[in-house]
Amino acid sequence: MDNAHPAPFTGPAILAASGLGKTVASADGELRILDGMTFSIDRGETVAVVGASGSGKSTLLSILAGLDTPSRGTVELCGARLDLLDEDGRAAVRGAHVGFVFQSFQLLPSLTALENTLLPLEVLGRRDGADEAREWLERVGLGARLNHYPRQLSGGEQQRVAIARAFVARPDVLFADEPTGNLDSATGRKIIDLLLDIHLGQNTTLVLVTHDAALAAACQRQLEISDGRLVNDR
Repeated sequence: MDNAHPAPFTGPAILAASGLGKTVASADGELRILDGMTFSIDRGETVAVVGASGSGKSTLLSILAGLDTPSRGTVELCGARLDLLDEDGRAAVRGAHVGFVFQSFQLLPSLTALENTLLPLEVLGRRDGADEAREWLERVGLGARLNHYPRQLSGGEQQRVAIARAFVARPDVLFADEPTGNLDSATGRKIIDLLLDIHLGQNTTLVLVTHDAALAAACQRQLEISDGRLVNDR
């Protein structure tokens, strides 16, 4: 198997949560963050997770991506039961199937745009991915910025690098946490269009936490969370 491009997941539901709950200890006792979340997402869907601040959206995204573990319930990603895996096992699933875009871009400041984009391929053992990384940066409109460092790029340009980095390994699922949160409305709109355009070309499943009404409306589904519970799936 090509380490850079593992076989894509071909099952019906690419992501499924059942009875998902998360509680943490606090000074006032046990704090419930998620409670009884059950839903599934099919391959190729675009899904926005919406709700008020503190409703549990980012915690849900972290659990679905295997960055955090549930207190109860199950979560299956690309055929793997994440709740049964240790951190190394979850990391292997993420490496094979998942891409990430964050509100704060999460670029390494000491690396150029090209080097940041190359990182996922290097993690997968690819040492010959420079051309592919360059093609992705050109695709997101940064062909002239390959050797620029994050500090030399605008917020919108940094997010474009983050998108190129997220897609370079051809993930089955892209998780995005407030991808337009640090951008002005005009730049945010361009990032929305870019994400959805790449999604159509790659058939990548998009799961996005967002307060951006325009981004949520552009998705096929919206999962609305209130006080840790799924109150609407539309």
